[in-house]
Amino acid sequence: MRLNDVFLIAFTQLRANRFRAFFTLLGIMVSVAFLVAVIAIINGMNAYVSEQVAGSMIGKDVFQVRRGPISLGLIDDEMLLRIRKRPRITLRDAAVIREALPDAAAISLQSGWPTPLADIEWRDRLVGSATIFGVTADFQRVQDYTFESGQPLTDLDVRERRRVVVIGNDIATHLFDGVDPIGQSVRIKGQLFTVSGVVAPKGRVLGQSFDGFVLIPIPAFEALYGRRLTTTISVKVTDPATMPAAMNRAQEAMRLAHRLRPGEADDFTIETADALVAFWRKLTKTLFSIIPAVVAIGIVVGGVVIMNIMLMSVTERTREIGIRMAVGATRADIRRQFLAESVFVSVLGGVLGLSLGAVLAWLVSSLSPLPARVTPWSVGAALALGAGVGVLFGVYPAARAARLDPIDALRAE
Repeated sequence: MRLNDVFLIAFTQLRANRFRAFFTLLGIMVSVAFLVAVIAIINGMNAYVSEQVAGSMIGKDVFQVRRGPISLGLIDDEMLLRIRKRPRITLRDAAVIREALPDAAAISLQSGWPTPLADIEWRDRLVGSATIFGVTADFQRVQDYTFESGQPLTDLDVRERRRVVVIGNDIATHLFDGVDPIGQSVRIKGQLFTVSGVVAPKGRVLGQSFDGFVLIPIPAFEALYGRRLTTTISVKVTDPATMPAAMNRAQEAMRLAHRLRPGEADDFTIETADALVAFWRKLTKTLFSIIPAVVAIGIVVGGVVIMNIMLMSVTERTREIGIRMAVGATRADIRRQFLAESVFVSVLGGVLGLSLGAVLAWLVSSLSPLPARVTPWSVGAALALGAGVGVLFGVYPAARAARLDPIDALRAE
């Protein structure tokens, strides 16, 4: 029997039993759709973090000197204890790095984790839970801020501990609707600060606004909140190609400033935006490790359904099998026919599942900022999975059909 005849018979059987065929396909289809959609969403999120989040939070031409790594939540207790014993990053450290990197585009110090939230009040208006950053003037250059009105914080504001603030666009919109915010006094934790500038909109990332912040000169910030346990130095280089050399020079300067001996471990961490991307990938790696188990359960269930339906089909078509053997069909022909039907059903379920998964990924991409992407390897995996399940769970029904005795099969009702 030719291969196309085999698949034609399989298709005819499916069409003759549409309702049964639907349930036969359902298990494979749902599992494959889940696999394709989840992989597409995770790939999209990885791309989004690499292209948008990391650049927005740190900057692609920026490295940071921190007390602890970005992946603080993934390190063990012993390492966390050692990090807590590290000295605080200070203005003096920032000055040391500035001296070591005179060609840097900007070097700033900013308050770090935990970043406080506070209510911002002006007259009878209030914006709740604004993010408060204590910064030096260069922070605004590191972040590439442009100003919608007013002026940025200056080195003089920092040196003289002035009570001035720069606010994000969301704060200005909600607090000063229709009023020029420049020169107005806002209240933060009961203290008055004068608005000196409003940053142009930065947009949203993963639905989170990047415009709900307030910048305060770091000495005034420390007077308000005390000395934060964690602070961060950000270094913006003039040429991304010089980043590795600049990081080495900053490391040497910090080791000298902290009087670390040769061979002694650094008591600080130097990281780029890549560390944030790596941190994210570690998180999604756990999710990736769970997906095969979830998909495997669905596939096994779908495969068992296919096997049972095929066994039922063998029973129902016993007389047909006997007639075919009587007119010359070999046991190999019978085996090949039922195996082809099983593969045809499971591959069709894989194709439908692939289409459904692509639609789900498209919906996620259309309705959210995530650029969900269906990758070629997930398409290949879906089709291979469908074919594999068809072979695996179709062997037994096909063998059972081929073992039927022709005489007994012809007597079957």
